[in-house]
Formats: sequence, structure tokens, C-alpha cells
Amino acid sequence: MAARSGPDWRSALVESYADIFHPPGDPLAARGWPAVGDGWEDLLKRACRRMRAAVGDDGGPFRLTTIKEKFGSLRIQWEGSLPPAAAARVEEAVDLAEARSATTCDVCGGAGVLRGGGWMAVRCDDHAEGRTALAVEQGFENLHVERRVVRGRTFASYRFYDRAADRFVGVRNAVSIPCPNRTRKDAT
Repeated sequence: MAARSGPDWRSALVESYADIFHPPGDPLAARGWPAVGDGWEDLLKRACRRMRAAVGDDGGPFRLTTIKEKFGSLRIQWEGSLPPAAAARVEEAVDLAEARSATTCDVCGGAGVLRGGGWMAVRCDDHAEGRTALAVEQGFENLHVERRVVRGRTFASYRFYDRAADRFVGVRNAVSIPCPNRTRKDAT
């Protein structure tokens, strides 16, 4: 989607956050190059700011390895050896960015919905290009499913994303339930 050519917001982002991208001299060669649409620029800047704060406060080696779109929403992957508190803050930044992408037009950055038609994309009405909105059961529009591995077992928990506040809102009586043993990497 986003070619690695010339200076644009992607190369500026990699240069501004070289400490978390670790580009080998040339920002265009960074492993975590943002291969996403222009509409997600702001949410990636927020995510990088949050990740830098998490890593800077608690230290440890860290590197973004993948930033891409898959099934219409953002996927961010990283590697490193962070203290548990820092890793949790990085994962929260990733979760927020991924949840925001599911409500943000990847073309313009406005509010959007997941649409089908050839391939899935989150688009506003102006950039829908004839794609129809995918049906979502009422009340589950911004549900975010989180999978975590704890002592070798994978658990899923559920919470809702509040776009206006850019935060998660807990679900009353939320329960973490065991699910098939898959790691976060397997799920992406």
C-alpha cells in the first residue's frame, strides 16, 4: 500500500522515533516501516509517542518490526525484552492503535466503518468506493478482543473502544476466558 519512496510522513515518523524503529541509517530501510494508508498517520504518531514513553520510563531493548494493514485494521508487532510493566504499556499502546484503526478511514483519517468488496478496508462514506459496510450486531460495533498468554495458557478478554476519548471502556462483569492455545503472533 505505502511504497518506500521519498520523504513523506512515514519516513518522518521513522526518523522522529528512530529509537523504537532502529533504522539502519536510512529510514526507508526500517523493518517496521508503516505500510498503511495516509489516514492512519495520526493514530501511528499517538502509538509511537505512547510506546516511546513506555520504553523510556522502564528501559529495555525494543524495536518495532511490523506495521501493516490486515483484514481492514492495523497490525503492529514488536520485539524486545522489556520489564513486565513496560511491556504491558507497549501492548496497551498497540491495542489502542489497532482498535482506533478499526474506526478510522485509512484514506482521510475520519470516522469510518469496516467495509467489504474485494478486500476489507475501514472507510468513511466519502471514500467507500462502492464498498458496503459489513454487518455488525448492534452493541458490538467497537468491541475489542484481547488475547494474552499467561503461564503458557491463552486467555481472551473483551472491552469496548471509545473513539472520542481514545481509550478502552471496560465491560461490566467482563470475564477472561481460556481459548485455544494460540500466541498473539499466531493471531495476526
